[in-house]
Amino acid sequence: MVTVMTDVNSTLVLGGARSGKSTYAEGLSAGHEGPLVYIATAEAYDGEMTTRIAAHVARRGEAWRTVETPIALTDAIAEAGGPGHFLLVDCLTLWLTNLILGEHDVADHTTRLLDAIAACEAKLVLVSNEVGLGIVPENALARRFRDEAGILNQKVAAAVDSVVLVSAGLPLTLK
Repeated sequence: MVTVMTDVNSTLVLGGARSGKSTYAEGLSAGHEGPLVYIATAEAYDGEMTTRIAAHVARRGEAWRTVETPIALTDAIAEAGGPGHFLLVDCLTLWLTNLILGEHDVADHTTRLLDAIAACEAKLVLVSNEVGLGIVPENALARRFRDEAGILNQKVAAAVDSVVLVSAGLPLTLK
């Protein structure tokens, strides 16, 4: 069950893989009367990802406008984030993956994201994976990703009004 927080402008929804975080985040739009904008950071590089993206699109339905942006997330938030809009960014860890693999400056993009969150006039929900609860990855790239994701999640959590952890489809409000 989703509790819609009407006095909250920005929310970070965290959770593990298949935890229900995207469904929960979508549910936060219940009753919203303005435009619904889904900002997608995923790219379909294989059949499995194509299937996952199609399932997300089907679940959301036609009420949502989708903006695909694997890198230029802050621009998408600024362009789509007008007053009365509901923005759902799904997900920050896929965006981070795109930044790392594209050899972009993660710190600069993170700073720009925090600025975009502060300036956003829309109701903004950001989804991110919690990847720091498992074992230490065996290779340097995976360790860097885990560390960068943890830093990104901490910074975004500090910048938003509300943080919810979803596990087994159940939300736990952290902030």
